[in-house]
Amino acid sequence: MAGRQGGSQRAYIGSFTAAGGAGILSAAVDADSGALTVLGATDTVADPSYLALSAAGDTLYAVSETADGAVAAYRVDGDKLEQAGPPVAVGGAAPTHLAVHAGHVLTANYGSGSVTAVPVRPDGSLARTPSGVLAHTGAGPHPQRQQGPHAHQVLPDPSGRWAVSVDLGTDSVRVCALTEAGEPALHREVALRPGSGPRHLAFHPRGDRAYVLNELAPTLTICAWDAAEGALKPLGEAAVLPGPAEGDGEAYPSELVVAPDGRFLWTATRGQDVISVLALDAAGDRPRLAATVPCGGHWPRDLAIDPSGRFLYAANERSGDVTWFAVDPETGIPRRAGSIEAPAASCVIFD
Repeated sequence: MAGRQGGSQRAYIGSFTAAGGAGILSAAVDADSGALTVLGATDTVADPSYLALSAAGDTLYAVSETADGAVAAYRVDGDKLEQAGPPVAVGGAAPTHLAVHAGHVLTANYGSGSVTAVPVRPDGSLARTPSGVLAHTGAGPHPQRQQGPHAHQVLPDPSGRWAVSVDLGTDSVRVCALTEAGEPALHREVALRPGSGPRHLAFHPRGDRAYVLNELAPTLTICAWDAAEGALKPLGEAAVLPGPAEGDGEAYPSELVVAPDGRFLWTATRGQDVISVLALDAAGDRPRLAATVPCGGHWPRDLAIDPSGRFLYAANERSGDVTWFAVDPETGIPRRAGSIEAPAASCVIFD
């Protein structure tokens, strides 16, 4: 990969520049300890809150989570990022997430409740205009958070055939496919429990289960996934916290990751500022809450696992750090191992 030198691994950290973030941080990852060492930063795009890498690892894409909404491409040159052309307007407000899928970059636009597809050129740069925008419709029962659609995440399914978007405002997950013209087209919409506020989804490594983390209720929705049909079927819910939220009642789950071997699932919850460990049964249908541990900071907006599955990383937005944890291979319980300063940190990805 162009982003690696001598087999070393890199991490990239997104942040909110409007809250004092440095933009996109690049960091070296120590393979033995999981420790991060900051190598540099680029702040050429406002609020690059979520990042994604091309399959080859030579191009990094970032949303600009602003009212106008844009996406930008960067060439990975060793330890440096060089912007590849100007940001591209996505035709949607406040994009919070993006993914590379079928020759396009897809963005989930929270403010406008839509998904945008932007073609990727052969050199990894972006076309100047989107090939299509899919507007979500609907609402939910929460009087402040669900007055309209709020697409929070978009990602490809394991088969690579479908794109799945999670909408907090409509309590639903949409399964889409790209047309020959590169337009996201709705295949089906799957309703989840009203008021749950689904935020992010992760697939089991086996590919036949999906887990939806709900922001407005600290729960996980377990789903069966049929890639042949593009069908998502809710099977039940599991708690991600041991009891009612304490103190002022803040408990806003943000992210989930599944272990590469499918034995554990971890979630982060803001307000409670914890990482929850859920043990998965062989089928993956009955996650069991095994433990919660402090996230190492305040307001964990993102949770990531390194490709080896040995280390977890929490991007703690309000305390301005990224904390890493060594995962016990038997219990799945993470043990705090260190942290770096990263003001207004919002996501962590690995090459």
